[in-house]
Amino acid sequence: MLIEPGSQAEVGRVWHARFVDIVEVLFIVGLAILLGWSLAVAISRGRVIERLEDATGASDADDVERLVRGAIEEASDARWNAEQTAHDTGYLTELLTAGVVRLKDDLTVEAANDAAHVMLGRRLGTMVGRSALEAFVDARIEGIAQTAMESGSANGELAVRSSTGTTVTVRARRSPVSGVWLVMEDVSELRRLQRIRSEFIDNLSHELRTPLTTISLLAETAARDAESASPRLRDRISKIEIETGHLTQMVNELLDLSRIESGTAQLLLDDVNMIRVVSSTAERLRLFAERQGLRIVLDLPGHVSPVRGDEDRLGQVLINLLHNAVKFSPNGGEIAVGVREVATEITVWVRDSGMGVPRADLTRIFERFYKVDRARVRGRGGTGLGLSIARHVIDSHGGRIWVESEEGRGSTFSFTIPLAPKPSAPGQGTSSTAHLGAQGIAEPARPGLGLGPKPGP
Repeated sequence: MLIEPGSQAEVGRVWHARFVDIVEVLFIVGLAILLGWSLAVAISRGRVIERLEDATGASDADDVERLVRGAIEEASDARWNAEQTAHDTGYLTELLTAGVVRLKDDLTVEAANDAAHVMLGRRLGTMVGRSALEAFVDARIEGIAQTAMESGSANGELAVRSSTGTTVTVRARRSPVSGVWLVMEDVSELRRLQRIRSEFIDNLSHELRTPLTTISLLAETAARDAESASPRLRDRISKIEIETGHLTQMVNELLDLSRIESGTAQLLLDDVNMIRVVSSTAERLRLFAERQGLRIVLDLPGHVSPVRGDEDRLGQVLINLLHNAVKFSPNGGEIAVGVREVATEITVWVRDSGMGVPRADLTRIFERFYKVDRARVRGRGGTGLGLSIARHVIDSHGGRIWVESEEGRGSTFSFTIPLAPKPSAPGQGTSSTAHLGAQGIAEPARPGLGLGPKPGP
């Protein structure tokens, strides 16, 4: 079928018109979409601006822009400051002679300074990324870190297993953000000096015992031979005996304290009835107290649970406390000794009505050789070792000792001892007597060593 040229032109015009119409429709639709999108963006932007205005308290869009720009600048400054703080902290830890280690929550090493690597005998950089057990090769440090994670802090001391044999103290603190910080200090030299001091005191005490014993025997012989001598001579011989007794007491206490502090003093552990200990100790000192015009009053319950401890050592603690109470109480006074069971421990106290302890001395009263103002206790002072020995004995039993005092109105010395653990099953209780040495190894039992001053005549 042939189409005439005129018809072809007409068809072209029709198609062209339709194409134009389609283009116009598409343009209009596109323009409508663009306008809708622009409107949506404007509405959304307006809502965002409104929310920003509400959040920042701005009055218009310009204020919002100014505040947002300020916040961005502040965030940038804060980020820069944080980076500088991190750099400074890292630099500071490298300057420290103490070992500093940071552990993550899973107890892997996040950071460790050079001192920590040197102290533990590790090559620099080899600790980071390892678990605590791999990095330290010691389960005790991992245990310290785990305890710090659970309770907030923990401390310990251990000998590093290396060729140097370094002794370090470890202080662990839980980070307020995450993980745990460990600070390690090399105390090898300090422990060596302490051993030297302890050995010196031990040797000196042994060397002094022989001449003191000789002097004491000579003084006793002279006292017997001087019965017909002048009162002045007898008085001087009596003073020699008294001062020799003081020196002997000091030597014995120094030797005991040295053994306790060095860990060589051994405990004869057994189930101890503190009511029996208090009763027998009070009876031993009752005559001494009565000669000073004092009464010892007991405040004892009918029954308390036993504690796990060395009965002789605990008795000597009570002797020290009662002896001090008698020595520093005025004539006609009263000394109360009591026992009570509270929760998982036994509390024992000794209360007197003496001169009391000044507030400034309360924190130092248990230090070795420490005495209150000599002018206040003239003629009554002791060696200054009895309370220090008592503190060490109570610490070795896992207890606490403290004093409550008001100057001029007396003092109350108290200590606690944990209760003996109950057997897990019938017939599976602990052995009746265990002799634990410094390393916690059971040894054959032997008589315990005396502590503290002996009761007066």
